[in-house]
Amino acid sequence: MSDYDDMTARIRALCEGETDEVALMATLACELHQSDDRFDWTGFYRVVGPELLKIGPYQGGHGCLVIPFARGVCGAAARTRQTQLVADVEDFPGHIACSSSTRSEIVLPVLGKDDRLIGVLDIDSNQPDAFDQRDADVLAGLLKDIFGHL
Repeated sequence: MSDYDDMTARIRALCEGETDEVALMATLACELHQSDDRFDWTGFYRVVGPELLKIGPYQGGHGCLVIPFARGVCGAAARTRQTQLVADVEDFPGHIACSSSTRSEIVLPVLGKDDRLIGVLDIDSNQPDAFDQRDADVLAGLLKDIFGHL
């Protein structure tokens, strides 16, 4: 389990004053991935066109390159702009299996100024039921702090 106080303070310090979305995504993916043993794949999918996500900075094994909003957990988070907490990916209709080791997942929308959808933060775990509402709340607050003014 993450020491969220230490991790969020470290990330905020590293990102202070930075406005480049890709640089921020790369920093967050790295720091988040290193902070918690539950995090098997940690990364971003960026909005690159209407109803379309493409892979951005990430840590872990390969990810899917393109995800339409109509498919998978990442697509659901982008489409609804709501956090997706998935205890068992096998139970999620339309789950896209980018990695056979993924058992559970949390995906959060990344919103900029004026509620602009920048992309989604996707964290996969090789453990079932690895994420809870505390994870969702802390990560959502961190994303708002880092990306909300862009």
